Amino acid sequence: MSTVSTQMTSQNAKRVRTRQQTDRFNSLLIHAVLVPVAILWLMPVYMMFIFASMGDSALFSPKILLLPGKEAWSNLVNLQADTAFLRTLFNSVVVGIVYTILSVTLTAMAGWALVRYQFYGKTVVTALILGTMTLPFFVVVIPQFIMIARDFGMANTWVALILPPLFNSLGVLFMRQAFSMLPKELFEAAQVEGVKEWQIFLYVALPLARPMIAALSIILFLHSWNNYLWPLLITNERSMMTAPVALGSLIGNTDISWGSIMMGASLLTAPMLAVFIFLQRHFMAGITAGAVK
Repeated sequence: MSTVSTQMTSQNAKRVRTRQQTDRFNSLLIHAVLVPVAILWLMPVYMMFIFASMGDSALFSPKILLLPGKEAWSNLVNLQADTAFLRTLFNSVVVGIVYTILSVTLTAMAGWALVRYQFYGKTVVTALILGTMTLPFFVVVIPQFIMIARDFGMANTWVALILPPLFNSLGVLFMRQAFSMLPKELFEAAQVEGVKEWQIFLYVALPLARPMIAALSIILFLHSWNNYLWPLLITNERSMMTAPVALGSLIGNTDISWGSIMMGASLLTAPMLAVFIFLQRHFMAGITAGAVK
């Protein structure tokens, strides 16, 4: 009996070692493929930061320059002088934060209503929200611009920058899916205890959906941060321009400072990279939450 037990133990140990070797080989193979791909993806970003510290002559040099130059401060000064970039960067931050808070609030409430309430035409409403995702923004941008700028006279205002893009059909469907994955028994138990609907939403549903809300917040903030067309149309005063619009205004001038453009692009990219690096755990948790119900 002991001999049989010893043989089984030896076989199990051999299987474990074989599995570990296979997993180690698979890990090395995956890294061997992904590391070069990551380097290829990061190289343009790295070169953008390098070019931000160089003058125009170095940018068009036939040599391959991989080390930072000495013109970073000069490029930043020129960028600020040409576009008031720090002001536009402040505008982008304010618009992004306010837009994200309001949009997450509205989409969460809409998603909650689609999950919790039964009403006539609910399927049609969901289908219409889904259908709006197929419409290009260019279809509605002209009527939207006429209504906001001409009819309401709100060009060059915070409201014009934040309010029109506020509705986000992707966010509504995202939060609808997030709330539908939560156990209904919790909400029913809260109702039995006499908890009001808004309290269930605020103190039960939202904390449970925190990973999905974090992921949606990152997506919406990135959307607002990179938004170019609508701020370009609705603002013509430098004090109300967002950073992408101010950076784009440098293109087309007679004398183009490519070093300043690279500096502006670096200042726009660095915060988003930092946000994603520090919040990637919440982002991935929210994105993959629907994989397990």
